[in-house]
Amino acid sequence: MSEIESKLAELGVILQDAPAPAANYVPYVIAGDMVYVSGQISMDEDGMITGKLGADLSVEDGAKAAKTCAISLLAQLKAACGGDIERLVRVVKLTGFVNSAPDFPDQPKVINGASDFLVAALGDRGRHARSAVSAGSLPFGVAVEIEAIFQIK
Repeated sequence: MSEIESKLAELGVILQDAPAPAANYVPYVIAGDMVYVSGQISMDEDGMITGKLGADLSVEDGAKAAKTCAISLLAQLKAACGGDIERLVRVVKLTGFVNSAPDFPDQPKVINGASDFLVAALGDRGRHARSAVSAGSLPFGVAVEIEAIFQIK
């Protein structure tokens, strides 16, 4: 088991197979030493995590949903690296989209669920640039969608 996967296991996370794309796109693109991972939606073992922040869901619910996106991002990264997630140099950037009620102001607090998890799991390799954006709706009514850029060796 790799160092990263050992740390994930300590956090109670086992990376499952990377989710398949839902439409006509690829789950990731490798360009040089960069991996661009398509948006991963909030899903857990019970299915899609749906709802609108500030209406149906609390900030804490949203942060948990964002964490599930981060786990899927790592699963995609592992697939992109041929199963060797230790090729990760660093998380470069996250762009998080939050299904928000019109007056909901806490998108950054929601996306912190992904950011905090990545730093806990990856240490300094998990520190990244980030955007947290409000969305009036997201595919399938999910609460959160996050895309990422990773640097690999």
